[in-house]
Formats: sequence, structure tokens, C-alpha cells
Amino acid sequence: MTKRWTPKIEPDKNTVEELSKSININRILSNILVQRGITNFEEAKKFFRPQLTDLHSPFLMKGMDKAIERIDEAIAKEQKILIYGDYDVDGTTSVAVVYSFFLKRYPNLDYYIPDRYTEGYGISFMSIDWANNNGFSLIIALDCGIKSVDKVAYANERGIDFIICDHHLPGDEIPAAVAVLNPKQSDCTYPFKELSGCGIGYKLIQGFAEKHQIDSKDVEEFLDLAAVSVASDLVPILDENRVLAHYGLRKLKESPNDGLKALLESYPDRPEFTVNDIIFFIGPRINAAGRIADAKDSVRLMTNHNLEETRRIAFQVNQHNNERRSFDQNITEQALEMVEKDPDFVNRKSTVLFHSEWHKGVIGIVASRLIEKYYRPTIILTESNGMATGSARSVEGFDLYSAIESCSDLLDQYGGHTHAAGLTMKLEKLPLFIERFEKAVVANIVERSMTPEIEYDMEIPLRTITPKFFSVLKQFSPFGPGNLNPVFMSKNVWDVGDATIVGNNHLKLSLTQEEGGRIFKAIGFNLGEHYDKVSQGISFDICFIIEENHFNGHINLQLNIKDILFR
Repeated sequence: MTKRWTPKIEPDKNTVEELSKSININRILSNILVQRGITNFEEAKKFFRPQLTDLHSPFLMKGMDKAIERIDEAIAKEQKILIYGDYDVDGTTSVAVVYSFFLKRYPNLDYYIPDRYTEGYGISFMSIDWANNNGFSLIIALDCGIKSVDKVAYANERGIDFIICDHHLPGDEIPAAVAVLNPKQSDCTYPFKELSGCGIGYKLIQGFAEKHQIDSKDVEEFLDLAAVSVASDLVPILDENRVLAHYGLRKLKESPNDGLKALLESYPDRPEFTVNDIIFFIGPRINAAGRIADAKDSVRLMTNHNLEETRRIAFQVNQHNNERRSFDQNITEQALEMVEKDPDFVNRKSTVLFHSEWHKGVIGIVASRLIEKYYRPTIILTESNGMATGSARSVEGFDLYSAIESCSDLLDQYGGHTHAAGLTMKLEKLPLFIERFEKAVVANIVERSMTPEIEYDMEIPLRTITPKFFSVLKQFSPFGPGNLNPVFMSKNVWDVGDATIVGNNHLKLSLTQEEGGRIFKAIGFNLGEHYDKVSQGISFDICFIIEENHFNGHINLQLNIKDILFR
């Protein structure tokens, strides 16, 4: 698939020069810092040396005082407290953090994770009935609830109070909870708006600890779980999220949560952990429990402190993930086959596929896989409880939610945001929905959004990449949304003669840019189609990131090639 290469806007040269001198780094690196809004010594110091003291006071968040007062009241009156969270990584880490913290101080509590298939996302009427039947007086909802106006009212009628800790965008009406912690409320002046759901839970226990003069180390023991949430939920790794990720990754390496430690026993050893280790190893396993079996398995893993028991649960969670991968692979293959057999597909600007027997827990992953292949707004649907239910994913620059909303008269339920959504409809409405959704995409998508883009930070000569250069570049991490791993572009490079295809169509190269110059090891994932040309010694341009390759106990610098362009 052809990609567009777009350079980032050049920053002011004087600002770059001044920053370069003040922190003693080369102009390429200071150029990237200025592109990211870091323009002076103090900002650079905060960026390169994040401190736990940089975390904002939890009491700056609207509702924090009320939330802690209600928890204090529940403890004083010996009321039962239910810690409630969603079934994904953010929800289950939130529950693990808040439940574990309060369990050390108050025994009369339990946790609840809704079932993906019988209850769906967020707070359910079923869960409130369960809480009512089991004598709970207070529910602390994490990573959900900001739009659950009817559910909270239903709970209030039964004498159950809610504290909502959510980070999703509020609707027009805020639920009538005792306290709502969400920096995205229009009248909340909290300085940072992009915490994960678990991040909000972390602020709650931080506030409780401050009020009751509990040692901050009792809060900081949950930094690794907070980092797992920040990485997995793809929130911007800026401000507080950068601090939580930085210290959480360090804790993950040095003294991880017992459950995470058991999970990592099957993972190759690393000198340090990165966001990618969470995204590609830890996150999918925690998620798999809710996709395939019971998300409570993930909470049990992260709240258990018996080594033998955590190993048993970790084994189960790994099994769930293996099953998820099998479903994912098989359904992706079936979906690709359906596309290839559709003679009209080439003329479409959207992809909508339905199969009654596809597993509901992985259809969102499959939608993402098809976007990697065809790059167009995609909806994958299956049958559940006699309805067509699906997950939708978008391409950059296209408002998926609005396109689905334009078909809302055909839908029984839908929700989401610009880039991802879920929807449910009667089976007989599906043909008309496919037609209407395609029309909505055709009417609103711009040509630019039909081609994937690689935005690169700078063009550099390969000789720039020295151990010193990379040692500073590493300190830009943790990488993620808002602070992506810098992408570089280099022109007229060539392979020195040992290009080969490895694994599943990956291109392994040894590159140079000048005769007798340094040779760089490189890998291009899914770029095997370029093998014939590069193996002939033809020069080409590359977009790439610089990374460390860990293999058999050895660490080597390598270029991870994002795209190749022959001139």
C-alpha cells in the first residue's frame, strides 16, 4: 500500500539553537524537542527528569473532597463498598488498584466486572440489582459511568450511592452521583485532562492517602498498574501520564505487582521495560480474559499475592490469550477471503463484513487488521442474541462516529468516538445499513484519508546515529500518543548485499549511505515485497525509527523501517 510521507513543520531556528546550547545536545535532537513544545531549559528538565512531585494535587479535581467524605462515611458506618470497573485493561487495572488499596484498610468491600456478552460496556442494571441483593450501599465506578444517568438514578432509588471515576467525555447531563471525578467535566479546573480511567482511580487513592496521612509509598506501589493502563488505553503520554508511565515502567522492572511478575515469567528478560512491552505483551493478555472468558481472572491476577496462585492464574490468562489469537487469526483470514471474493469491493470506500459465527470478543481486533490491509473505514459484525453486533474502526481524518450516527434510525444501540465505535441492529436491517454507511463514507471522506500517512520528524544522514545520539534519544521515552518515537527520513541508502526475508514477510537489511561508511542493521516488518529491488543494490529512501534489538541476550542498535521509497 502506497503511503504519504509528510515532514513535520520546521520549528523556529533561533529557539532550536538556544535550546541546543542551554541543555548541550545537538541541533537535531533539540529540533525534535521544540517540535514537541519544549523550548527552554526548565521545560526540558521536566521532560527528561520527571518527578513524582510533578503530579498535581488530587484535590484540584472537582468532586474529590465529596468522594473521600462519602468513603469515610461508608467506613465509619461499616457499609459495604463495591469497586466496579469495565472488562478491558484500563477497567481491570483501575479495579485492582482501588480494591487493593482499600482492602488493606477496610475489609467490607468487593469488586464487580460486568460480563462483555450479557451486560455489555459500563454500568448495567444487572450489576445494580446484584449490589442491591447483596447489601452494598456505595459503588465506586471506575473507567465508566459518566453517561450512566439512568443507571445511577436506578441505584439511587434503591438506596445505593455512586462515586464515578471516569475519563470519557461527559454527555449533556451528568449522573446524580454523590461525586463525579472526571477532569473533562466543563466546570472541572483540574490542570490535566487526559488521565486514563486507572489514572483517575490513582488520584482517588492519592487523595485519600493525603487526607489520612498515609505514607505515599502505599500509593506508589500501584505505579506499575497505572503504567499498564496508560500504555494500553493509548492516552497521551504527557504531563501526569508521562510521570506515571516513567515510574511505573521502572517499578515493573524492579519490583512488579505479583500478578504481573507471574505473567512476565514467560517473557524474555529485558534490561528495562518500555511502553511497547505493555502494548504487545501485558495488555493483550489482561484484555484476553474479558474477550474469551471472565475479566475477573485479570483482576484476580493483579490482586493476588500468593506466588503459586498467581502463577496458576497467569497460566490461565496466557491460555485465554492463545485462544484469542487463534480466533483473531482465523476470523481475519475469513474476512480477507470475503473481501477478495467480492467483485464490488474495489469500488467501495468502506468495509462492512458480517458472519454469524465470528467471536464477538475479537471483532474489533479484526477490524483493525483489515484497516492495515485496505485502509478504509471498517465495521466487522457478528450475531449475538439474535442481533447483528459489531465493532468499527476508522482511518485518520474520518469521523466514524458521525457516519454511524447518520444511520442511527437503523440501529438499536451505538456508541463510541471518532476513531472507534460499537453498534447493534436487527439482522434484517443489515443490508440497508451497509448501503447507507457506504453512502455516508463516500459523501464525507476526503482523498487524503484514503491513504495512510507517515509523518516524519526530520531528514537526517545515517552518520548522525551514534551511541551518544541514541543515548539522548532514549531519554525521550516513554513513547506513545503525544510523544511518539521520533521518525526519521534518510535518502539514497542501499543494502550492502545480505538482504533476506525473515519470519512472515519481514525484510532484514544491512544499510549504508556512503561508500565505506558505517553499516546499520535494519528490519522492515511486512516489507518483503521490496526484496527483489533492494537485493539488486538499488538505492532508495527510508522512513524509520531507531531502536534497540534484544536477541539471545545481546542488544544491538537497529533501524525499524516504516516504509521504503524507490525513486
